[in-house]
Amino acid sequence: MRVDRNWSDLPLGKRPPGRWALGARFIVADLPEGRWLIENGEVVIENDRVIWIGKRFEGELAARYDMGEALIGPGFVDLDALSDLDTTVLGMDNQPGWKKGRVWPSDYAGRAYEMYSPEELAFQKRYAFAQLLLNGITSALPIASLFYRAWGETVAEFEAAAVAAEELGLRVWLGPAYRSGGVILDDAGAMKPVFDEERGLAELEAAAAFAGCVHGTAGGLISGMFAPDRVETCTETLLRRTFAHAGEMDLPVRLHMAQGEMELQTVRRLHGVTAPEWLDSLGLLSSRLIAPHATVATDDDLARYAASGVSVAHCPLVSARHGSALKSFSRLKAMGIRIGMGTDTAPPDMVLNMSVGLMANRIAEGRGDAGSAAEFYDAATISGADALNRPDLGRLAVGSKADIAVFDMADRMIAPRIDPIQTLVYGATGRVTRSTIVDGRLSMRDGQVAGIDLAAARDRAQAQFDGLVGHYPERTYGHPPVETIFPPSYPLHLSQSEVAS
Repeated sequence: MRVDRNWSDLPLGKRPPGRWALGARFIVADLPEGRWLIENGEVVIENDRVIWIGKRFEGELAARYDMGEALIGPGFVDLDALSDLDTTVLGMDNQPGWKKGRVWPSDYAGRAYEMYSPEELAFQKRYAFAQLLLNGITSALPIASLFYRAWGETVAEFEAAAVAAEELGLRVWLGPAYRSGGVILDDAGAMKPVFDEERGLAELEAAAAFAGCVHGTAGGLISGMFAPDRVETCTETLLRRTFAHAGEMDLPVRLHMAQGEMELQTVRRLHGVTAPEWLDSLGLLSSRLIAPHATVATDDDLARYAASGVSVAHCPLVSARHGSALKSFSRLKAMGIRIGMGTDTAPPDMVLNMSVGLMANRIAEGRGDAGSAAEFYDAATISGADALNRPDLGRLAVGSKADIAVFDMADRMIAPRIDPIQTLVYGATGRVTRSTIVDGRLSMRDGQVAGIDLAAARDRAQAQFDGLVGHYPERTYGHPPVETIFPPSYPLHLSQSEVAS
């Protein structure tokens, strides 16, 4: 019986029938003795599990697929996964943020409204999930901005997100973001915190009910989580109740803190200490907590993370764009702090984040041998899975989930290959991802994702984004026109006659 098959013949969105093998020039294998690289090997999969890894499987197979000059490894675990149309890119060259709609003025805060319709929000989750799969991300904890929201996220849009994840084939931890308050600008342009605790507590209870309903559905693809927005927008009561729910339900909590100067000053004004010190005083630091980004964490804050088992979600691309960096990846690792990876901005490219993270680490450490491609690859796979207490993810091991990313090592690489992991990380682009497999199912192949027409979706996403930008004057201090908020890099030359001459 002939078992060799063409990968292009496998229907997108399907599992190959029976027991099947996926082979390539390089395999990342997690063996009992550690992580190894196998050359000219293959992985054998049955249903949703890896059942064998080695040179060549001699047992019975329904099909064998050879990916050729490729690297087969575990899919990436994204602890802070972009799940909307990223507005942080609007602030890269347009500063300061408080003048560019990143902080609500008081005359808008009292009438804040949803700038996207429920249908638009549901579409954005589907579109964003497809982008994650295009970049070899198989497990994701979605994150979106609340600046364009009436307050927090809704259960309805996350019900739609669960449907999208199941149909596209992405493993997700879902929970709508909620908050007790926020920072606004008063009439004089000064920042001040405002709170509506009852509103936040009501949103928390809705989020807890959602998590209980969704956890373990879609054959285990969907899990629940708790996602209080950012530490400066949360009251003590909201956080205590969040962690109480999470403990009862055994779910992770992701809380952004130690991530920026505005947060640092706001929390000190409210509580007299840094955010990690405040949570420590409340007894809320634990291994359940995933804390992006830690770029302004003090030495004492980091010591608290290490002592409590907190995981840091490292998102180096978005941090570097804002002129900040973790200080440093190597230092936190030496302290025993678990560091997973996140994308948190467009493009949601984990390979690019690993590359930027490695460069930023070496700059922060002041030495060219600080960190390695392998350490960042491990952070994007093993450490992210461990932060979720999922030893069956982030690895290619016998018994692990068949969550796999396949990277081109020939046609799409612009430089000669050295070591495949170093070549991948230093190449700095997830566009070399050839296929993404989740739970044994082919979710993405050669730029196509099961369940979505990406060409049409890109046009729809751009139209929605353009519409949102048009609303920016309403939520920007002083209400300047869009062209003042976001001026072009160069003046627009509108005279065709002058161009022709």
